[in-house]
Amino acid sequence: MRTRFIVNPHSSGARRVLGRVQALAATLGAKVFVTTHPRHASELATRAIEEGCELIVAVGGDGTLNEVAGRLIDTPATLGLIPCGSGNGLGRHLGIFGPVERSLEILRTGRARMIDAGFADGHPFFTVAGLGFEAEVAARFNQLTHRGFLRYITTSTRLWRTWAPQDCCIDDGLHRIQLKAFTLAVANSDQYGNRARIAPGAEVDDGLLELTAVPRVTAANALPLLGRLFAGSIDRAPGVLRLQAPRFVVVRGAAGLIHTDGETHPAGERVEFTIQPRSLRVLVPAAATVR
Repeated sequence: MRTRFIVNPHSSGARRVLGRVQALAATLGAKVFVTTHPRHASELATRAIEEGCELIVAVGGDGTLNEVAGRLIDTPATLGLIPCGSGNGLGRHLGIFGPVERSLEILRTGRARMIDAGFADGHPFFTVAGLGFEAEVAARFNQLTHRGFLRYITTSTRLWRTWAPQDCCIDDGLHRIQLKAFTLAVANSDQYGNRARIAPGAEVDDGLLELTAVPRVTAANALPLLGRLFAGSIDRAPGVLRLQAPRFVVVRGAAGLIHTDGETHPAGERVEFTIQPRSLRVLVPAAATVR
């Protein structure tokens, strides 16, 4: 199988495993390309497809995954993952996490599965997209020189003190719901990463998106909500809205940021979320079942 590795050296995890990736690539007769600027991973993935690569491996965080996977939608190529980011939402959902040796073994022995691809305002996503608080946190987090789970928590805490819920109208094709959302997530997988399950029970191959809207977060409910997020019961918290549909239209009070797998984009008041069922082929553990 003709293989290409695309490595994001700005990810400290990717830098640490680069030597082992190069060693595996040598045994496979594969090439390793290192990104040098934003969107470079997308360019390298397009080039790999044009050169007939059958397995294209993203080595980095969720942003690198997003760039590479976005170019593999509806192509014969298979996506391989060596998750090295701070969250690794899709990798965790698919059972691809832990020591790098596990990811390398999956590249050798795994099997291909078809999963869905989501779109937010036309931007592809595979884990979670969203707006409101989480999009603003993503923008601030992405500007940090040093990242990681603790940096994400501290960035979130600083913004939480001043962030106010937004008026939103949510249309799922059957209902129109007006509410004030502190943060609004539309998920393909069950989690942001780090086992923070914003859409417990979500599946990546069911042709559906999962919308979770969280109300005002206060000093009284912040810790209970955070506990439920990691316990996989956020959708049962008071005031939290959970919907399932293949398409959502969200109209908010003003234009602002959205994020797709943690990467931010400017968007208008109206944001449309859609899904393209089973359009991406991903290499997963041989014995695993996509949940």
